[in-house]
Amino acid sequence: MASGISLKGKVAVVTGASSGLGERFAEILSEAGASVALAARRTDRLQSLADRIAASGGTAITVKLDVNDYDNIQAAFAEVRQKLGGTDILINNSGVSKQGRIIDVTPDDYDFNMNTNTKGAFFVAQAAAKDMIDRKVEGRIINIASVAGMRVLGQLSVYCMSKAAVVHMTKAMALEWARYGINTSAICPGYIETEINRDYWATPGGQKLIEMLPRRRVGDVKDLDGLILLLASGEARFINGAIIAADDGLSIT
Repeated sequence: MASGISLKGKVAVVTGASSGLGERFAEILSEAGASVALAARRTDRLQSLADRIAASGGTAITVKLDVNDYDNIQAAFAEVRQKLGGTDILINNSGVSKQGRIIDVTPDDYDFNMNTNTKGAFFVAQAAAKDMIDRKVEGRIINIASVAGMRVLGQLSVYCMSKAAVVHMTKAMALEWARYGINTSAICPGYIETEINRDYWATPGGQKLIEMLPRRRVGDVKDLDGLILLLASGEARFINGAIIAADDGLSIT
């Protein structure tokens, strides 16, 4: 393992693991030795990822998780505890977005963003922390926020609001849960190419946006590998409440 970080004996729960960043997070944590609980609504996609991890010698289970369903959240973490022994690391990654001018935002649009990105993330982190506290482990919670939580992006007002809330939520959790040995931090990624947005970057609109970025490029899902591994590991024992931009400089422009 090139990083030198070992997560052997740890159990990591990755939400939104069915595609994009979540899928990569699960792969890199497994490569570092963690047993991984793959959580998402699309369990068919989760199984193919679990099979790949198993074929590489890792351990992975699939867990159906709808972050908008409080009871399902509780059941999902109970299942992880039953099958893998409990949660040591949470990658709180589920998220959605919808573009539109503020003047056109409907109540449904508002709830679509806030319910998943903020409310859902809150109760997922809460469930993970309850398990960690009950088991008296030094846990790691990594909330995936966004550069949009640090600066306003056009046509994404409610999404920006939801991710800004995740930033403040992270600090509150870090403060309250520090006494239990739980470290809570957030990563704020910039524009990352995934299967969901890959075609967009080749369009005139996508090319125009790239030209506005500090280094005229978008990131790769692997660009967050080192940061995820660090924050998930024992090497991060003194990192708590950190809000880390991984955006190629976008947040300072």
